[in-house]
Amino acid sequence: MKGGVVAEQLTKRFGAFTALDAIDFTVPPGRVVGLLGPNGAGKTTAIRIFTTLLEPDGGRVTVAGYDVRTQAHQVRASIALTGQYTAVDEDLTGTENLAMIGVLNRLSLRGARTRASELLERFGLSAAAGRLVRTYSGGMRRRLDLAASMVVSPVVLFLDEPTTGLDPPARLELWDVVRDLRREGTTILLTTQYLEEADQLADRISVIDAGRIIAEGTADELKALVGGDVLVVEVADRGDVHRAAKALVEHMGGEPEALVDDELGQFSIRLTAGSISPFAAGRAVEETGIKVTDVSLRRPSLDDVFLTLTGHAAVDQTRPDSEVLS
Repeated sequence: MKGGVVAEQLTKRFGAFTALDAIDFTVPPGRVVGLLGPNGAGKTTAIRIFTTLLEPDGGRVTVAGYDVRTQAHQVRASIALTGQYTAVDEDLTGTENLAMIGVLNRLSLRGARTRASELLERFGLSAAAGRLVRTYSGGMRRRLDLAASMVVSPVVLFLDEPTTGLDPPARLELWDVVRDLRREGTTILLTTQYLEEADQLADRISVIDAGRIIAEGTADELKALVGGDVLVVEVADRGDVHRAAKALVEHMGGEPEALVDDELGQFSIRLTAGSISPFAAGRAVEETGIKVTDVSLRRPSLDDVFLTLTGHAAVDQTRPDSEVLS
């Protein structure tokens, strides 16, 4: 697929461990596809193969129409990669970083400086162009990383968990940049642990767990797999939330699983038709002596999808203190 990414029966092993188990995966040209999964699921291994940093053990992969095994040079000339950690030189200024990359990519010094200025403007960094990168915030460094990826406009841009370690405002800033690139027609593969990130940015999402693609579709299509509403119960004392969740699960016959959020003092349960009403759920919890402050119903989220598909939550996301209780 010219301009996109196609993996057919892609397999990668490390000794006896199978990191990727014969996966089929596609990123159509000009689209943003999210590869969603927890740490260790195989996301970064896939990215390293797509960018020619690793050899596959089986299957076939083409990127921008080129085979990663036999046409690695052409693949590298067509792509850019922004990883989980900043790759810019903090002892250089923003302009110097981008101009250096331009020269390394055979632009003239004048052309490299012009391109650097264009990108710093585009990514909202013009005011900091002459500052050493060590003075930049985390969000500014990540935007400079993305700018560096665009010095020579790639056909395919790989974003490997680009917002890891960023605070919420910086994450939102980066989301806006990705949306702009999408509008300009850049083909983007985004790997992420953040469910909301995939929901917000990706045209389509592939869910990977233990080296296998277990579901694919738009965010709405994946949520439809869950079916039904999700019951959310909030308790007055966060210390009671696990006991409250256990009590309601037992009241409902022990079948549903409860996703507990210690930080918010609430838990959620996916409902089947007619299983329990919000009023009855609140009353069942309060009969144990635990005060309930709110009971509500909401539509399924990608977190509910992940829980349904894998039997566990995507706990390596914005709230690492979430866990499943059943």
